[in-house]
Amino acid sequence: MSNKTAALHPLSGSDLKSYIDCLIQESVPAGQRSYYVKRVKQFIQVLGVNDPAVLQQNDIVALLTDLGRRTSLTDWQFSQFVDAVRIYLVVYLRIDEAERVDWSFWQWSSRALPEDHASTARETAPAELLRERINKGAGSLAGVRRRYEDLIVSFVTEIRVRGYAYRTEESYEQWVCRYIAYCGDKHPSDVGPEAVSRFLNDLVVNGNVSASTQNQALNALVFLYKHVLKLPIGQLDTFARSKRKQTVPVVLTRGEVRQVLAELDGWQRQAASLLYGTGMRVLECLTLRVKDIDFEYGRIQVCQAKGKKDRYVPLPQQLADGLKARIESVATLHQQDLAEGYGEVLMPEALARKYPNAARDLRWQFLFPSGRLSVDQRSGKVRRHHLHESSLQRAVKRAAQNAGITKRVGCHTFRHCFATHLLESRHDIRTVQELLGHADVSTTMIYTHVLNRPGLSVASPLDG
Repeated sequence: MSNKTAALHPLSGSDLKSYIDCLIQESVPAGQRSYYVKRVKQFIQVLGVNDPAVLQQNDIVALLTDLGRRTSLTDWQFSQFVDAVRIYLVVYLRIDEAERVDWSFWQWSSRALPEDHASTARETAPAELLRERINKGAGSLAGVRRRYEDLIVSFVTEIRVRGYAYRTEESYEQWVCRYIAYCGDKHPSDVGPEAVSRFLNDLVVNGNVSASTQNQALNALVFLYKHVLKLPIGQLDTFARSKRKQTVPVVLTRGEVRQVLAELDGWQRQAASLLYGTGMRVLECLTLRVKDIDFEYGRIQVCQAKGKKDRYVPLPQQLADGLKARIESVATLHQQDLAEGYGEVLMPEALARKYPNAARDLRWQFLFPSGRLSVDQRSGKVRRHHLHESSLQRAVKRAAQNAGITKRVGCHTFRHCFATHLLESRHDIRTVQELLGHADVSTTMIYTHVLNRPGLSVASPLDG
């Protein structure tokens, strides 16, 4: 620990100059340095008579947790506050205990879930969500949404009635807006199937889109005509179909997986290990609740995943102790939130009305909660959401680069590795299909093409 002792008053004189030198060393832009100094002075005032040099890790975390409950701070203000304190304690004072704090967790906690995030968007009625998009948007699609508001609201409502995923709702709505813009702002009921064929042709000829993208646009327009406009669309055989590419997913070896995980630490390593050990998608992992972890049966329940389906995945025994510790920390944080008058979490669908008190129950708390509270702009409710998925995605990409792996690696790569490594271990493909939550075994079959030696063991003639 440094023998340097912080003054019990705001930074000034040589202390101020030394701190600014640290800001320069950390590449803080010149225009932001005065704000960093302001944040540190606020931090020192919060400490009162306490000397920062004697702070323990738990003390720092407690201060940051208290900071996270200040709902008046915007995302960038919270991020700036955390970074300013980190530089002050770690770089300027060189406090050993401060280096043990998971600063990346607190930095990423600054990014609150936006109102149109997949986890929170369904809390907003279709009409309200559309108005928000109109207010934020620009260009031709914003104009289409404004002029055809009633049609788009009806379209989105029909999608929600049928329980489609939010990402599907988002994509379909955009395709309908693009289709109307392509038709010269004419109402879809005033143009026939020929316009649909021309639009799909244009996507391939001028847009050079993939087969899956063209098929998604087709599905969106078929849904519009069939379920909203109630008009027959007929057989669409006159448009050119984009050729479907035969691709195989990127898969890491077991050794490469270990290398990537070794480059991660804290909650990010735990979450990435869950992705590989269970085959979950990234949002399935980050939206896990305390109740979903079943230590007795050694399994994890993935609730209302893609296709509105529940499934069980195995709980990796190597992660059991770490997950128990995580649940204890979540429980501690939840008790503190309740004591401060908070402690509510977003409930899925209509369960908040069916069980009014469940939102404040420990069982429903997120396993990977954010370090700060969020305020719902419409209802004014203060909740603690889960961490944003972008933090884990960026950490995994950076870890792969640091490990020297030249393959294209992301969070979804761990899901591909999970399936492939199970098939390599001679597990039944139907079992793998069930664990992944695939509706059709043909989707799972793609992993048989990336095995080390699929089918017969064929040696290269050069090796002979």
